[in-house]
Amino acid sequence: MGTFEQNWKQTGMRTEWGDPEKTDRFFPPDMRTEVSTQEKSALSRIAPEKADRGKRQIGATVHKFRLVNQINAVHFKDRNLLVHFSHPQYDRAILLNAKPQPCTGDFLDCLWAETRGIGRIINSYQFENLFLPDGKKLILVEPEVTRIDKAGIRFLLPESGFEVGSRSLMRYSCTGITARMIQNSSIFSGSLVEFNARFLKVELRSVPPQTFEWINPDSPVNLILSDANETYYAGECEIIRHTIDRGTGTYVLKPLSQEIQRFSHREFRSCRYELTPLPHIMINHPFIKKQFDLKVLDLSGSGFSVAEDENHAVLLPGMILPDAVLRFADGLTIKFRAQVVYRKPLVRENDRQLIKCGLALLDIAGQDHVRLCALLHQAHDGQSYICNTVDLDALWDFFFDTGFIYPDKYVHIQKNKDRIKRTYEKLYTQHPHIARHFICQVNGRLMGHMAMIRFYENTWLIHHHAARKSALNKAGLMVLDQAARFIYDAYRLSAMHMNYLICYYRPDNKFPSRVFGGVARYIDNPRKCSLDTFVYFHCPVVSESESGLPEGWRLTETRNEDLMELKLFYEQSSGGLMLSALDLKPDARYRNGISREYRKLGFRRERHFYSLKRNDTLKAVIIITISDIGLNLSDLTNCITVFVLDPKNLSKETLFPALSLLIKKTGRKQMPVLLHPVSFAKDQSISHDKVYHLWALDPHGQSDKFFKYLNRLLRLG
Repeated sequence: MGTFEQNWKQTGMRTEWGDPEKTDRFFPPDMRTEVSTQEKSALSRIAPEKADRGKRQIGATVHKFRLVNQINAVHFKDRNLLVHFSHPQYDRAILLNAKPQPCTGDFLDCLWAETRGIGRIINSYQFENLFLPDGKKLILVEPEVTRIDKAGIRFLLPESGFEVGSRSLMRYSCTGITARMIQNSSIFSGSLVEFNARFLKVELRSVPPQTFEWINPDSPVNLILSDANETYYAGECEIIRHTIDRGTGTYVLKPLSQEIQRFSHREFRSCRYELTPLPHIMINHPFIKKQFDLKVLDLSGSGFSVAEDENHAVLLPGMILPDAVLRFADGLTIKFRAQVVYRKPLVRENDRQLIKCGLALLDIAGQDHVRLCALLHQAHDGQSYICNTVDLDALWDFFFDTGFIYPDKYVHIQKNKDRIKRTYEKLYTQHPHIARHFICQVNGRLMGHMAMIRFYENTWLIHHHAARKSALNKAGLMVLDQAARFIYDAYRLSAMHMNYLICYYRPDNKFPSRVFGGVARYIDNPRKCSLDTFVYFHCPVVSESESGLPEGWRLTETRNEDLMELKLFYEQSSGGLMLSALDLKPDARYRNGISREYRKLGFRRERHFYSLKRNDTLKAVIIITISDIGLNLSDLTNCITVFVLDPKNLSKETLFPALSLLIKKTGRKQMPVLLHPVSFAKDQSISHDKVYHLWALDPHGQSDKFFKYLNRLLRLG
């Protein structure tokens, strides 16, 4: 057996790596990932470098202790070694895969990974050395062969080896990922074999009459990667190289895009924060089936950016990460689903090129999102709190001190004060996912408050906005800013069900008129942001003698065609968002998902639909909404809503007995009523306590204008 120098004296030595058929004969698919093309080339260049080793060091020495540990690590991972043979007469080399057995120090036993044709090789070729994978490097070892046969080979290990070769990019083997490559309406299916953030290797099958001649290697292809559960990637790629062997085609692809536009372009973006200490993200990679720990650079309520070593990069723009965890130093963990939206060079750090990758949040549990936003809002302003536990006595003092609960309002709620206290205890101590509150607190004193509640399937009601008056603080604006930033981070998340935002306010109340009314005027499109007006009054139950309906009039259960007629009436009179936001479109009465959510959380929410008709002609639609007393302190979530469709042929003398009959069904003596349109109340001289505007916004369609207006308002405020 010659020495290493003698075995590698010739330069440009040919190996069987270059021939796909000969390579595949000895290398199963799971092993071809262990050595790159660059390494194969490097192996053939080792001879002249090694021959002059006294003058030039080509790699660090690996002593026996580390060598044995690395062998056992390869065995533990079910990986293989590379055993190098050369032909004694011809300039030809073969690298075989061998499975190492547990090693204690002196002897190493290996079993051949592929035994087909092994007899010919061991009889015709002579052993040279072996290569041990070690991350990005290979360790070259020159052991003595003590036994070799068709089953395996045994070595007496030397005292050391040395490192050779280096991968510029780590490649990872993949299992269980289906690949579909599409070009010019032709679809080829197969599997993803290797992956890194810059290149993908797929093996495809052609099914007659398909032929790989249908694929033009000079034109881009679309690649779709999925498993039995979902699609993880779809993007355009260029073909770098390919080989065809009978009905199998192997393609190395390079994604063309380093950035995707997940959402439509927005002028405003979530505020990003660099926390100290920075958290890190653990991802279970869908292709590699391994866990990776990535350092977070900055984060917001809608996404993050992370850093990774370019040579070990695993994040591909467009790729879905279905299972990721954000971990903070204090032990807080937040699970989420994300998509990689970009990758770009960052800086060099200790001779390493770092890559910055952006991740967009796609899904996250509502309570986890609240925790994340609460932490970020605290980083932005230490006086800002989201959904924190509140001292209820201090909260009630705040409501009375600020005039939010004024004398007339207290007259209506005082008889139910114990039930209201219980409702607020659940809202502010149990933190149900249907509710959010925003608080400005200075030196422990509550200065500003705003709340939101998801009261319809995909609609959140903004309410309870109050602040202490002080020239030294702008608490009202601060909690408005908190709510706006939370909305911006949350409205795209499906778990939030935030297709619409609504708010009731009195037009004579200057602050909400300036905020919500100002937004509506600024957007100036009722299909994106609308205002509809109601009169508000308390309707008592009338006596038995007055409770009957006139002849020809009756109350019936609302049908889909009644709601369709309401829709047509509203589109003609307003054309806004109210019916969509309040779940009043046809078949809405069958949607009870939000009511079930309330029951699960120990709250109450019911809706009952009635139609007031004369001779089967619809005159009004009446909805009774019943919820926990005090959920909204103006009872706007616990009232009767009336839509009059035929104001000319309906009088209050007919409407009020109908309302009285319905109130009796609830077991109450009176209920507040929201009546639309206001013109009917004026024409019928219906006395009322207040007038309310119902503001409705579609944040998906007008988020830029909404936040642009609020930003300007907050600066001016």
